[in-house]
Amino acid sequence: MADFDAIVVGSGCAGPIAALELARAGKSVLVIERGNYCGAKNVSGGRLYTHSLRRVLPGFAGSAPLERRIVRERISLLAETSNTTIEFTDAAMRQPEFESYSVLRARFDPWLAAQAEEAGAEYINGIAVESLIKQDGRVTGVQAGEDAITAEVVILADGVNTLLAGDAVGAPAPLPDQVAVGVKQVVALPASVISDRALTSDDEGAAWLFVGEPTHGGVGGGFVYTNRDTISIGVVATLSDLVGSPTPVYQMLEDFKEHPAVAPLIAGGEVVEHSGHLVAEGGYDSLPPLVGDGVLLAGESAMMCINAGYTVRGMDLAIAAGMHAGRSAAAALTAGDTSAQGLAGYRRALEDSFVLKDMRTLRRFPAFMEHTPRLFQSYPAMAGRVMQKLFLLDGNPVRPLRKAVLPILKQAGYTKLAGDALRGIKAL
Repeated sequence: MADFDAIVVGSGCAGPIAALELARAGKSVLVIERGNYCGAKNVSGGRLYTHSLRRVLPGFAGSAPLERRIVRERISLLAETSNTTIEFTDAAMRQPEFESYSVLRARFDPWLAAQAEEAGAEYINGIAVESLIKQDGRVTGVQAGEDAITAEVVILADGVNTLLAGDAVGAPAPLPDQVAVGVKQVVALPASVISDRALTSDDEGAAWLFVGEPTHGGVGGGFVYTNRDTISIGVVATLSDLVGSPTPVYQMLEDFKEHPAVAPLIAGGEVVEHSGHLVAEGGYDSLPPLVGDGVLLAGESAMMCINAGYTVRGMDLAIAAGMHAGRSAAAALTAGDTSAQGLAGYRRALEDSFVLKDMRTLRRFPAFMEHTPRLFQSYPAMAGRVMQKLFLLDGNPVRPLRKAVLPILKQAGYTKLAGDALRGIKAL
């Protein structure tokens, strides 16, 4: 007889939700987290779209350690000396179905784990799962430190740099263009100062994405999220670009912080946290097999992230995947069949949900970014030059707009501009 009905490896966003669903179904479940506490090793830019969490924990807002409701969106093309920004705000962003919040994982993840524990899940922290236990090709447990722990089903939610997915389902290691390196700092400032600089109230905030200068023209970008009394700021750069870059990613972050468009946001602040993390960037085509005999993959261990340029998502996908993994595993346990066939309902549930539908819709966008370097190199500077013609006046006669702007566009290449625009639209 197995030690547990289910073992969940990892306690980020997917793992606790899977454990919560299993415990609610009356199954014995153990969560093993290698960090000394949940959230100790988890890093994200810091924005949670709450629609998937609301399905599992409808009253989450009353106790979850959320930072600020995001009510202001900004996307910037950042060149060396210029910043061309699109800003969006709408009253609908305050409606429950559209809500999103900035979060700090060191605060949010322990709360999420506590929900699973309160439902009956058991937790072990500070121990790494080094390998899987298998019998006749079937996953039957895990080796954690000196302990061999068995289960009828194992759910892997141990992140993008999983050490177990290859043995579990034969998943290959992600390619350098399918992952990015993210570095992030949390900068402490008074809440009122953050509100003034973000043009929001003290319980509402902004999300700001940057393309171009943050990665010195490489694939990737920068981000800023306002928290209650801190600002999360960081850079994410594709690993394949970093290999040949003369600038390491930590220096990119320092340069980004000093840009004239960014420096005023964090002026006078104190860095209270510095972290780094691999980020899944490959999209739908980098998904590994999600199901094997006795095992399921959820969250970033299954490369479940979406970078659409204007939104970056991972936590809402992980929470939904964890929910479906927990429910599917519980159903398979009840039916007495945790083979790959018995667990196949998990893949079907994801296919019917927004998780794989959204990933499939946007499956071509990672390749579009990878093969369109002008997005990160020449276009931010071009946008800045166009804005100069619109807004800089020196007393000389103003030229007709078409004569001022068309030479800039011609220099970039009408055909290239049109082609990139068309390919981008098709990718989205």
